[in-house]
Amino acid sequence: MKTTSTTPAATTSAPAPTVPTRTERDLLGEVRIDDRHYWGINTARALENFPITSKRIGHYAHFVEALTLVKQAAATVNADQCLVPPEVAEAIVAACTRIRSGELHDEFIVGTIQGGAGTSTNMNANEVIANAALEHLGIAKGRYDVVDPHNHVNCCQSTNDVYPSAIKIALLLMLDELSAALERTADAFAAKAEEFADVLKLGRTQLQDAVPMTLGQEFGTYAVMMRNDVAVLAAARKLLTELNLGGTAIGTGINTPPAYAPAMIAELNRLTGLDLSGSDDLVEATQDVGGFVQLSGVLKRIAVKTSKICNDLRLLSSGPRAGLGEINLPAVQAGSSIMPGKVNPVIPEMVNQVAFEIVGHDVTISMAAEAGQLQLNAFEPIIAHLLFEEIRHLQRALDVFTDRCIIGITANTERLRDEVWQSVSIVTALSPALGYRTATRVAQQALAEKRTIGEIVLEEKLLDEETLTAALEPEHLIHPWMPM
Repeated sequence: MKTTSTTPAATTSAPAPTVPTRTERDLLGEVRIDDRHYWGINTARALENFPITSKRIGHYAHFVEALTLVKQAAATVNADQCLVPPEVAEAIVAACTRIRSGELHDEFIVGTIQGGAGTSTNMNANEVIANAALEHLGIAKGRYDVVDPHNHVNCCQSTNDVYPSAIKIALLLMLDELSAALERTADAFAAKAEEFADVLKLGRTQLQDAVPMTLGQEFGTYAVMMRNDVAVLAAARKLLTELNLGGTAIGTGINTPPAYAPAMIAELNRLTGLDLSGSDDLVEATQDVGGFVQLSGVLKRIAVKTSKICNDLRLLSSGPRAGLGEINLPAVQAGSSIMPGKVNPVIPEMVNQVAFEIVGHDVTISMAAEAGQLQLNAFEPIIAHLLFEEIRHLQRALDVFTDRCIIGITANTERLRDEVWQSVSIVTALSPALGYRTATRVAQQALAEKRTIGEIVLEEKLLDEETLTAALEPEHLIHPWMPM
């Protein structure tokens, strides 16, 4: 009986190339590491333990820079104090300089949300820097007998002083960019305030007609609000300049020489120009995260106030025919998949949502700060993760808000002026001359008869035309003035 072979046909494709590996060891055993990478066994275990967020520490360039700044400063100080061989310290400095230039950020792969109070982040940095230093020396990765992540890169350090200090330095760098974004937004509102300085409009309280003002005054208020926040942010920023470096495990400074802590601050100031200082009480500074809580509160304040401004702009631009329609926001995209011609205030809506996010983050940061126990807060990773996200999102939101909304706002001048003269609220300007009761009666009559205040006042000869005209001068309506 004839049979048909089922053996698969031979292929001519080449076998997959073998990936070079190295073996690293820790207290739990051995792990094979892809030798193309600079991270090591501690990072490998963290990847398995904390697959929570796609936001890795390398996602935040300022944080990577801050970590390497601390390690670079430590290498220099440790070499000066004969704790690390000069050639090893030089290789570590070279590795840190390379990373700070933008290389190897993709090797910082631990997720920002992690257990261990940031130990995985610190070790990810130690391992990458050690292997980059080995490469600088022309030695194979993993030769930790030459450059060791613990004994050399982490000399005189603990995660408990490196990690919060790096977070603070990263935040300081990021806040410079956020402050610049706030200033730009304030400048944009100030420019609109000048453009709209003579545009008379009706003010509103509780969504009801109030007394007149100018659109310039309204936009000038927004500029002042933004500039106030720049000042408040600067005060919160100051709290971040105090570091607990040299405190090591719990702030007692174990395993460091007496001169180490001040030398670290001096070296970091030389590298960064940030005017950093060491804490007077390192035990307190190691467990206290009050500066992070303060910053979170300030970011929430900025977000809430900016969101309120966006609510105002959405109301003022509502319509365009059945709403207030006082201003026009730039049209940046079609607003509906079913209603032709509809345009929505999508930029202010985006800013609103960033604000909602920041308010929620503030609650989480508060809970994480409160949950700290005894000499250390183990929840700094979530605090750092959320603060980095808040600052990045808020800065980007402000930049888009400024460029794609505020700068292009226009005013419907005639509509605004007509609303003022048709409003009964301008009777408030006549109240000192008419008396409150008479002014109230005139307002009610104007509403009932759909007439203007001026018509009724002249008809009943409550004021002569000259006095009425003077009282309703735009200059008198929007600035302090008392009719005689």
